[in-house]
Amino acid sequence: MTITSVDTRTSLARPPALRPGDRVAVLTLSSPADQERLPLGLEALRFAGLEPVVYQSSYDLGSVHHYLAGSDELRAAELRSALLDDSIAGIIFACGGYGAQRTLEAMDWSGLERVPPKVLSGYSDVTAILEAVAVKLGWSSLMSAMVSCGEFAESYTFSSMLRCLMWPERVRELRYDEAVTVVGGTAQGVTLGGNLTLLAASVGTDTCLPARGGILLIEDEQEEDYRVDRMITQLRRSGYLDGVAGVIAGTWDNCGTVEQIHPVLVDRLSDLGVPVIAWANVGHGGHFQSFPIGVRAELDADARTLRLLEPPLVPQTGS
Repeated sequence: MTITSVDTRTSLARPPALRPGDRVAVLTLSSPADQERLPLGLEALRFAGLEPVVYQSSYDLGSVHHYLAGSDELRAAELRSALLDDSIAGIIFACGGYGAQRTLEAMDWSGLERVPPKVLSGYSDVTAILEAVAVKLGWSSLMSAMVSCGEFAESYTFSSMLRCLMWPERVRELRYDEAVTVVGGTAQGVTLGGNLTLLAASVGTDTCLPARGGILLIEDEQEEDYRVDRMITQLRRSGYLDGVAGVIAGTWDNCGTVEQIHPVLVDRLSDLGVPVIAWANVGHGGHFQSFPIGVRAELDADARTLRLLEPPLVPQTGS
């Protein structure tokens, strides 16, 4: 198996920014979408000037297993269809949950290397998809809220996502004012990572993107302190963290108290010899600052900032 490593010199291939009127696919590669929240999220996209194209998986309530939005083959086929459809400018996922790893097992990547990059946007279980797109296609992407998630239309979260998707030239520095410096210093690298559970689950697969040379983000929800410890330890023992340039630990929603989780982060991350911050507002729990994946950046752990050395997407001409 060939393991792809992050190129610390250049960003991954960045898709073009979205424009008003662009058609964006809305689908789920994981669990069924919340049918009460989905219409609200779709309307928010329309108000922003985008045209959501809703795929069958977004309406599947668990026709195969209650925890999956349709069959693995359906979800994989929809992702492939959206990537191949020239009329679709990007994909904003409906939700996460569970199932992305199964989707990847069923995915046919043949011929997709000829497709021009288009943005994929989501988080949580979608971490596995963003990681796979980086490995298989060499594309950057965006970790952001999803259409049927409760925080999607919250003003801060939605504005952060739209700024990255439609006006990426305005995204120069991400400030994490409420974060805590664990290890000071600065580091440059290509951004990567996402949900800790999914990163650990991808180790040993052909879509794993090890953190060497990268600025790694990790976050999670509903995991007890010992589980967080176990998953970070898995990343350490597997070699995934070898050569990482810096670490941003995001939100840990419903993972216990700060007093329970913070010592785990300090214990498992502070001896890596790289800059580390914790409790950045990226991930589960609302007030979600979108995080570009696959873009060159500089982490200043003392200032608790991430300076992007390139826009997260290619700005549209004339923007």
